[in-house]
Amino acid sequence: MSSHVPSTPSTVAPDKEQRRIALQQWLNSLSDQELLTDTLRAASSDASFRSFYRLDTADGKTRIAMDAPPATENSAAFIRMAGLLKSMNLSVPEVLAHDLEQGFLLVSDLGQHTYAHILNHDTAFKLYMDAIDTLVLMQAQSQPDVLPEYDRAFLERELQIFNEWYIGKHLGATLSEDQQKTLRGVFDHLLASALAQPQVFVHRDFHSRNLMWMDQGNPGIVDFQDAVYGPITYDLVSLLRDAYVQWDEEMVLDWAIRYWEKARRAGLSVPPDIDQFYRDFEWMGLQRHLKILGIFARLSHRDGKHQFLNDIPTVMDYVRKTAHRYKELVPLLRLLDQLENTAPQVGYTF
Repeated sequence: MSSHVPSTPSTVAPDKEQRRIALQQWLNSLSDQELLTDTLRAASSDASFRSFYRLDTADGKTRIAMDAPPATENSAAFIRMAGLLKSMNLSVPEVLAHDLEQGFLLVSDLGQHTYAHILNHDTAFKLYMDAIDTLVLMQAQSQPDVLPEYDRAFLERELQIFNEWYIGKHLGATLSEDQQKTLRGVFDHLLASALAQPQVFVHRDFHSRNLMWMDQGNPGIVDFQDAVYGPITYDLVSLLRDAYVQWDEEMVLDWAIRYWEKARRAGLSVPPDIDQFYRDFEWMGLQRHLKILGIFARLSHRDGKHQFLNDIPTVMDYVRKTAHRYKELVPLLRLLDQLENTAPQVGYTF
């Protein structure tokens, strides 16, 4: 999940039913699309204020209508990124019509099955290899000065979401000076690692709920409007250490090595030493997972989306195991023990 969750409180979000009526009126105006607007039905939802609907066309196909309130969502970025990814021969929704003033988009339908729907131990290898091939293809075509930079200030703002919303709001804790110093030290290690990595195009939410299973061109990619130019391991760790799907460490290591081999063959500047690469991968994952803990807490406490609290144990498991493996990060483990009043947990070690 990307950190783009609007700062505006959900209580001022537009009335959903009013938005739906306005969307249907807009769809009715698109005479060239041959839409059967009376078939409009909910398609999916996500952590933002966007809503998604599926509807039929006169020729038996389906389309997706997006309601993305302009006060909180950047639809212009979605349209730009859709064009960029399509130019790279990646599978993304085609934008068929849009009204940026109202925040409405009509896009092609990539199907009803996300990776999350069909991932299991029998399908995982093929699905993840397809996703890794797609990731390498995107990264190999990266260029600077095209997307916003995932710079130190950006990465640090994300870490502060953990500090403010997970520690401050969810745990109700106020850090002492020593605890603040401990957390600052861990953050500095994570930021230095991220900024030292090769920089590429980064989707920022490349995981099972944003990858669509398709008969051809698998995977389809959605929710890419917050893409940036940043650390090369970010999307890989989003994929393999998914907040919603957890795999055995041995499988994650195997898939990460396969990515590393493919990336090297594609000419990407990954470290020549796999141990260094995996350390970069793990530390990047810790930055992302701390951010996600803050976002899940914020979604619950601010936006009333309490279901995201159910995914906190998986994310915290990632955090604790990674912190346990590196001496520079062990202070985070001790801090979490102090804050949560739990005994130290032994993590998996290589």
